Amino acid sequence: MVYVGTRAIRTLNRTYRKKDAPTDVLSFPVGRRGPDGRFALGDIVVSVPIAARQAKERGHALGREIEILILHGFLHLAGFGHGAGPSSEERSLRRLLFGEHA
Repeated sequence: MVYVGTRAIRTLNRTYRKKDAPTDVLSFPVGRRGPDGRFALGDIVVSVPIAARQAKERGHALGREIEILILHGFLHLAGFGHGAGPSSEERSLRRLLFGEHA
């Protein structure tokens, strides 16, 4: 987990996704075992300023928004992509972890 500002996430988004705009979360898959033998999925990078803005817009706490973004990044590391809105996997996990019904 890495927490960054708007400028840093914009730079990462431009460098790795060729999108010259800030975003809320990025994930970078590794998918191999580390020196300790543990399997590493990869890194998740969250923009705290964007998460704060989204939390305010959505009417919940910053901590909740960061949890949602981490879950989203984790699902990408697990191989799930974007569809037309939240995936059924993401909705199911949000219900289980956060008690959400959306």
